[in-house]
Amino acid sequence: MQLSSQQIDSKISQRLPYSLRFKVPDGYTAWNDFIHKQISFRNEEIEDFVILRSDKTPTYNLAVVVDDHDMGINHIIRGDDHISNTPKQILLYMALGWKIPHFAHVPLILGPDKKRLSKRHGATSLEEYRDLGILPEALSNFLVLLGWSPNDNREIMSMRETLQSFSLKGISKKSAIFDEKKLAWMSQQYLIQRDSTLLYDNIMAIWRKESWEKSALQSYNKSQLLTMIDLLKKRATYLSDFKELAIYFFKEPQQFDDKGLQKYFTDDQSWDYIERTIEVLSNMKNFLSDEIEQGINTWVAMLIAWAVFLIPWHTIPSRVLC
Repeated sequence: MQLSSQQIDSKISQRLPYSLRFKVPDGYTAWNDFIHKQISFRNEEIEDFVILRSDKTPTYNLAVVVDDHDMGINHIIRGDDHISNTPKQILLYMALGWKIPHFAHVPLILGPDKKRLSKRHGATSLEEYRDLGILPEALSNFLVLLGWSPNDNREIMSMRETLQSFSLKGISKKSAIFDEKKLAWMSQQYLIQRDSTLLYDNIMAIWRKESWEKSALQSYNKSQLLTMIDLLKKRATYLSDFKELAIYFFKEPQQFDDKGLQKYFTDDQSWDYIERTIEVLSNMKNFLSDEIEQGINTWVAMLIAWAVFLIPWHTIPSRVLC
């Protein structure tokens, strides 16, 4: 509704609260977006928007235009949910006689349900990912590939490689999906590739918090602990996994898997095999992979030979005789 000059003066004299609006001119407002290319709005679709509230505080659109101009910002990269704000801000730049910056509106990050990412999708803060045990490099690598990819489609990239390869041309118009499974895979790849000496302090901090730390950890030297880390990191997804993965090194098992017991340990002979295997392993001098393999193979060959003489031929599976 348009007010006359007399109506405006009357309301001001009555000290009625009012806001200040920007009068949108006729025509079109367009710009060449780095991601979406040419974008155009008909000005008649944009209402005369408030730039100063009744309490004299500026609204978002006015505040960001003034702030970006004062800081000399010439490229604005933000989510594409801000596209509707851009024509209003361009009109303000033009009205103030300021140079219009370049705009790039990147796609939003969505949850697996294709809805806007929120707390319902799981961890939402860096602290939570840190506590879970994701290496900073893995998380950065994962985040940078949400909506962007290099020309060669690499997935594991250092920050230096990312900086060398990054270009706005590689950003997709399609919204990215925050895939927790992909993040877990990437975290695992970084753990596998990381030298165990560089993981040592992080993992020791985890192990020292456990109830078995005082006596159990002291029974191993650093070289042995590094060997454990080197073995376990191939099975870990996050640093926090090293707590459960390593427990059998420091604590006797309190229970066994019932299904496993019923399937593999059906009689006393099964336990005899286990005890014999322990004896074979205990007699090893160096306990290296080749020696372990040879020792187990020799024991199995003896077991088969024993079975050949004590069990009728027709009851022996053909694959054993081959």
